[in-house]
Amino acid sequence: MTLPKVRDLLERKGNLLQLEALTGDLGLDRDMPTPEASSPGLVLAGFTKRFAQTRIHVLGQTEITYLAALDAAARRRSLETFFTFDLPCVVVTKGQEPPSELLELARAKGIAVIRTKLKTSEFYRRLKPYLDEVFAPTTTVHGSLADVFGVGLLFVGRSGIGKSECVLDLVERGHRLVADDVVHINRLGNDVLIGRGHDLARHYMEIRGVGLIDIQALFGIRAVRQQKRVEVVVQLADWDASREYDRTGLDQERTDILEVSVPVVTVPLNPGKNLTVICEVVAMNHLLRYGGVDSAKRFNERLLKRMAEPRELQEYLEGDYE
Repeated sequence: MTLPKVRDLLERKGNLLQLEALTGDLGLDRDMPTPEASSPGLVLAGFTKRFAQTRIHVLGQTEITYLAALDAAARRRSLETFFTFDLPCVVVTKGQEPPSELLELARAKGIAVIRTKLKTSEFYRRLKPYLDEVFAPTTTVHGSLADVFGVGLLFVGRSGIGKSECVLDLVERGHRLVADDVVHINRLGNDVLIGRGHDLARHYMEIRGVGLIDIQALFGIRAVRQQKRVEVVVQLADWDASREYDRTGLDQERTDILEVSVPVVTVPLNPGKNLTVICEVVAMNHLLRYGGVDSAKRFNERLLKRMAEPRELQEYLEGDYE
């Protein structure tokens, strides 16, 4: 994984975070090793044990006020201790003016000092989504991703089996394309998978015999979206008469993507099968399960209950030949 640079933060989120580089271009090519930011805390008072030097360090009003309250010699000692660590960068919030010693020592160490007009809490709130995104585990899947009734269906299968054609039919029925052929998937947090298309080929589809088509141009903005959570994997497979396919849904197959368990529905293909309607049912069935309604389990419970009922009447009727 390529680590993001401090420069990336300024270029991508400079406006959102209202950032200003007080040390110019100095230190902007330093790596940001972790997706975390924090205040230096007790290190300014000289306690350096358990100091997380790999984080972005944020100096809020409390830290700047503390430094201003020290005499010049004590302030310099405090900041020299702070800058003995190899920090990614230092951010000063609320548009405050940092001590001159801080800028001097930062320049000597080649560490960028950045100022934001935001309050400390607001800076943290806006920074976290960016750090989560750039440090998120990522993988690429050959398939197609569509939003069907609000459910992200990831279509996979061998090349040429009809993934793109299936999604095209879904789009024609009012659903939305997210990505075709190449799906980039990021894991956010512990269990959320977000899929999106490649920037160059986003919202284009390749249909064999037709060529490349622009879904947004053909069907309008309603037919596409930029990204979608991956919730169900639809495995398109060639019909195999010797294979046993799931016919009840009681034992749901699952697969792992970036260590997140995702349900899998295998749809065997044979002539005459209405694949589009089946995929819509897959999405609706997932919504039902999410809402606590599992049709397969309900039917199984009814069946077991019926099997446990007294059989005297049935036996009497079976033995009545009059």
